[in-house]
Amino acid sequence: MPESIIAAACSRSGQRVLHVDSRNYYGGNWASFSFSGLLSWLKEYQENNDIVIDSSLWQEQILENEEAIALSRKDKTIQHVEVFCYASQDLHEYVEEAGALKKNHACVTPVNSSKAADSACLPTEDESLSTESCEVPAEQTPSSDPESTLEVNDAEATEEKENHSDDKTSEEKTNENVPTAEDTAEQPKKNRITYSQIVKEGRRFNIDLVSKVPCSRADVFNSKQLTMVEKRMLMKFLTFCMEYEEHPDEYKAYEDITFSEYLKTQKLTPNLQYFVLHSIAMTSETTSSTIDGLKATKNFLHCLGRYGNTPFLFPLYGQGELPQCFCRMCAVFGGIYCLRHSVQCLVVDKESRKCKAIIDQFGQRIISKHFLVEDSYFSENTCSRVQYRQISRAVLITDRSVLKSDSDQQISILIVPAEEPGSFSVRVIELCSSTMTCMKGTYLVHLTCTSSKTAREDLEAVVEKLFTPYTETGIENEEVEKPRILWALYFNMRDSSDINRNCYNVPSNVYVCSGPDGGLGNDNAVKQAETIFQSICPNEDFCPPPPNPEDIVLDGDSSQLESSESSTILEANSETPTESTTLGNPEETSE
Repeated sequence: MPESIIAAACSRSGQRVLHVDSRNYYGGNWASFSFSGLLSWLKEYQENNDIVIDSSLWQEQILENEEAIALSRKDKTIQHVEVFCYASQDLHEYVEEAGALKKNHACVTPVNSSKAADSACLPTEDESLSTESCEVPAEQTPSSDPESTLEVNDAEATEEKENHSDDKTSEEKTNENVPTAEDTAEQPKKNRITYSQIVKEGRRFNIDLVSKVPCSRADVFNSKQLTMVEKRMLMKFLTFCMEYEEHPDEYKAYEDITFSEYLKTQKLTPNLQYFVLHSIAMTSETTSSTIDGLKATKNFLHCLGRYGNTPFLFPLYGQGELPQCFCRMCAVFGGIYCLRHSVQCLVVDKESRKCKAIIDQFGQRIISKHFLVEDSYFSENTCSRVQYRQISRAVLITDRSVLKSDSDQQISILIVPAEEPGSFSVRVIELCSSTMTCMKGTYLVHLTCTSSKTAREDLEAVVEKLFTPYTETGIENEEVEKPRILWALYFNMRDSSDINRNCYNVPSNVYVCSGPDGGLGNDNAVKQAETIFQSICPNEDFCPPPPNPEDIVLDGDSSQLESSESSTILEANSETPTESTTLGNPEETSE
């Protein structure tokens, strides 16, 4: 995201921009995937091996007065990946599903085990992927290459069911999933959702690796959880927050304590303190300072009502659309994009200590004045002094909303406070199909918190509190109150947003960009992009509005020039690259 914004801003200001990415998709860890695309992403991180490339291709390019900073080919920003599939599966559906997954370089092989969920191994630092579950019996699994197969354990099967299945004939096993007349009569109209349906409708999913910018219709002052007296107290406090910078005496003495402690010094009931911290400021109880909390509260109030009765906006088709939009803007103004194109090293001049070029995977030297590098590309030698934080993430596909059935809310946000010392509050964002992020009849749920353990250990308690696994037993029981989980993914993601640039041993004209942070919005990415842009182009406006298309006059179009004297003339510069790429099929990208 920061690199895409900076690329757009630089291209908009007339700079020549080359944006290369070793991945075959846009956005990096800010990307959104279809369901099959996410399976491919899981497969990529399962393999996650260094690609062997002849180092002589770039080492022979280094001159005597130069030195190289080798870049890493192994992405270590994602760890402790665990996948659970709870949706049911029929034999003929499974065969079709296996074919669909094979096309996307991922396959699921179920293994019956009554204690699979309990005995799932938590990966070590060297084992970044562990895939669990699937309710299909092992006998229904088509043969596949074990090297391209994800390790799967059944999350629902029991030993008793496994033992009985051995005594059944093949005919009995085939007829197991065929409903009897009695079963059909008792079956409600509601259809079950199978894993094959999710795979077949996979393109309707847009699953964010990091979920931000949610939308909520909650009106603070309509809450029935607050009394009229509390609402008046809250109104007085929020009025102060709107203009807190004009009254420094009110908060200066509390700058060194957390926002949670600061709220206790105000005329707010414990209920109001809880409300402000988790429903308005949405900040951490243990790490957010007083200033951070006041800024977050002011920002919430400043945004409230701009687009309806919500302070939030959510992008249709997922968070991954945002970096792609800035990439399009960069391309429109002449920027060049190359996917599946890796960089081997940075070339540094020994005398000036400035970076002067890069050498790509083909041994080609590309000269530039400024270099932006995401921190995941740096080797351990470059990041030896860096201590990274981690974000715990979970993505769930469920069959219903956590809200009441009569609610028409499309996007919901829920903050679950920490219950144990050392743990952190969990943010839950639920999306329905109208957001273009999941198929009809399902909901996409994102859970995020600062890591204290693995993602599954951090988030499983909240998942169990709000949801229940999808099982065949009682599948049509309408009395089930909790939404049922069809599919779940857990993983930890690196958070480098608070790392000081001086921690990286790089030249001054190499700018380090961080990956996603654990915050609710994209404020950190935008602020980082603007700061770096001002360092590169100190006298230029940061991402000014594009010109009105009606005011653009191309060379040779004299009729328009004569008819509109006030039009803006954009002259084609022969020295500026005119090739630009559009976002779409990566195979069409210029390389």
